Amino acid sequence: MRSTSTQGSNSAKRKGASHQKAAVEAILQETVFPEPDMAERMREDAILAQAKGILAKRIRREVLFEASSPAAVREHLMLHAAEQEYESFRILFLDAQHRLIADDVMFTGTLTQTSVYPREIVKRALRYNAAAVILSHNHPSGVAEPSRADESLTRGLQNALALVDVRILDHIIVAGTRTLSFAERGLL
Repeated sequence: MRSTSTQGSNSAKRKGASHQKAAVEAILQETVFPEPDMAERMREDAILAQAKGILAKRIRREVLFEASSPAAVREHLMLHAAEQEYESFRILFLDAQHRLIADDVMFTGTLTQTSVYPREIVKRALRYNAAAVILSHNHPSGVAEPSRADESLTRGLQNALALVDVRILDHIIVAGTRTLSFAERGLL
């Protein structure tokens, strides 16, 4: 008889634990994922993070600014900046063969602007021993056209980096799924 009552109480404990687990999962569902789309969004963000990692590995192995590579550079920059809700200024630091040394977000700002400090860019280029750079920033507005401030900044950075023998190969503006190349526009 003892074994039957023990089995009965074990069965009751399992049912109670099962109900408790269901209650905890329901609470977690309501607090961690308040919207049904939140879980999907988190899965998509995880997939995007993996894609960024894969693209970064591939781009490091390739020579970046050959005739066949500007599209890869643009894809890389769009992947990292297209959905940002604030401006950020990113620099791809390259060696003498235009292979990627580092991809750094140097400055972040607000919805419409970011402050960029040429001295900090020159210091970073020297630290990486970079021979060239590709500048990039995003326009959260979705308009890829460069402002006069963008053009002036690029000329100032070109002059500052030339003093330490670092070339600017391009300055790319990312605006959602569109990009604009200063080099292709003849602005460099």
